[in-house]
Amino acid sequence: MTNQDIAMILRNAAAAYTIIDEKKHLFQIVAYQKAYDSLIHLPIEVEDALSEGQKIPGIGPSIESHIKDLIKTGRSKHFDSILKHVPASVFPLLDVTTIGPKKAYKLVTALKLKDPETVIDDLIKACQGNKIATIATFGAKSQEDILRALEEYKLGKTKLNRMALPYAFELAKKVEEYLKKGPDVIKVFPLGSLRRMRDTVGDIDFAIATNTPEKVIDYFVKYPGIERVIEKGPTSSSMLVSGGRQVDLLVQDENSFGALLQHFTGSKYHNVALREYALKKGYSLSEKGAKLLKERGQPMKAFRTEEEFYKFLGMDWVPPEMRENRGEVEAALKHNLPKLIELKDVKGDLHIHSSFPIEPSHDMGNDSMEDMLKRAAELGYEYLGFSEHNPSTSNHTKSQVYSILARRKDKIEQIRKSIKNVHVINLLEVDILPYGDLAIDDKAFEYIDAAIVSIHSVFKTPKKEMTTRVLNGLSHPKARIFAHPSGRLINQREGYELDYDRIFEYCIKNNKAIEINAWPTRLDLTDQLVFEARKLGVKFVINTDAHATFQMDNMFYGVSVARRGWCEPKDILNTLPYEEFYKWLTS
Repeated sequence: MTNQDIAMILRNAAAAYTIIDEKKHLFQIVAYQKAYDSLIHLPIEVEDALSEGQKIPGIGPSIESHIKDLIKTGRSKHFDSILKHVPASVFPLLDVTTIGPKKAYKLVTALKLKDPETVIDDLIKACQGNKIATIATFGAKSQEDILRALEEYKLGKTKLNRMALPYAFELAKKVEEYLKKGPDVIKVFPLGSLRRMRDTVGDIDFAIATNTPEKVIDYFVKYPGIERVIEKGPTSSSMLVSGGRQVDLLVQDENSFGALLQHFTGSKYHNVALREYALKKGYSLSEKGAKLLKERGQPMKAFRTEEEFYKFLGMDWVPPEMRENRGEVEAALKHNLPKLIELKDVKGDLHIHSSFPIEPSHDMGNDSMEDMLKRAAELGYEYLGFSEHNPSTSNHTKSQVYSILARRKDKIEQIRKSIKNVHVINLLEVDILPYGDLAIDDKAFEYIDAAIVSIHSVFKTPKKEMTTRVLNGLSHPKARIFAHPSGRLINQREGYELDYDRIFEYCIKNNKAIEINAWPTRLDLTDQLVFEARKLGVKFVINTDAHATFQMDNMFYGVSVARRGWCEPKDILNTLPYEEFYKWLTS
């Protein structure tokens, strides 16, 4: 069974518990949702991880044992016992925008829809036959909305169709700019996975502080890029914008806005941990604030800001990127949160592809070295490393490779003499070939300061052999950085499998760095692996892998991955001043 197959069973189990008794089974629901989320973003197959005794973050011993049953037999008595209480036709509807577990259950039971294979089409026919409008609590408007959501689902617009973070962020930025212009808007913040800077984002959510919620919602649904309004209520609204993406809005008065912002930013797991701690102190928490449980009639304690909210609980404010229940609650209570890296801490970018005619093994850059150095100066960098792909070894003799690299070195030396405000580092991105050899020989290495090494072919190599391949490639003295370490492309390609414990141990012992690649569909290494590697003492370099000048601005997304992995400036080598960094690079 694939990660996706198992994740769907976990999601369905959480949905079944929600239908059976949400209040009674709250902790099971949260546990299954957390396990689902972990598997969806796991960079390796769960079967391989468990067979090797690896612990998967977000999956406890009980759920792990049930997953092992699924892997071994394709069935699990435990999950079967949960799912049997809910019609199988409920679960396909969970992929449809605006339909949750309880709504799905009510629809299939009221309409007696039993076949999961045909339930989508059956429900469309029910809408067209005006059958949903007659069900209690639905009505004609709900029927119209459900029909539209089903038709969009048939076109491929599903809840699982998540956007890579940079694309979601750019769309959200346009909506946010519009919202900030609203005359009744006091504050605007993104919410959920977008504010936490997750690598993928589903719906885009915003919170607005205002004293006139009706006016703000009226303004919201007049957004120029709107396709249609999904819902419009007194304190919330949803719309579809260009491209079929859903944008949701919540509004609240400024006096209690801090609680709303916290509640809808933190992951479910972070919020559950906060609630458990608050209960021990005698308080219940909600998006409205904190309420003292022991004394009836006490007013709700409101918070204007998140800082006030966390302070009330005796904690330091927790940066949004950290709110995943990885120990941040305990650290905040002890006033021991890491001082996370910020974009301004980065002093250089080492993975840059210029248009120099290197006749590479892969794609070339679009812009000149001079133009990219100009942008580096504008970004306030001290140094820039050009690391075009190595010359194609299948199209060139060794002598021709040396000649190309010699010309490139001369070019860089000329630039070093003429451009003084940014230091130029002569790097190269070198392929690690299937058996661990590097694509260029030792003589070619004499033409560069150091190398970034990476894999671009034969991804389906077994984990043990792929790990050996990487370690062999990293063993060259001038191989200093392992680039886009998992090889994944978000929503396009699974990464290759590696024994990361061995990779991390090797990097620590041999003073090598692992790249956090900020390319929009890479964001690689993943934040969870960054988190694990950092605890061991692995050092990182954040790079953009830019092939054009404007792509150098993607550094922001690489920093977001590092922040989610709890990285401080000391964990990231390209926060070092030039002299210190170059000394490390060439040591």
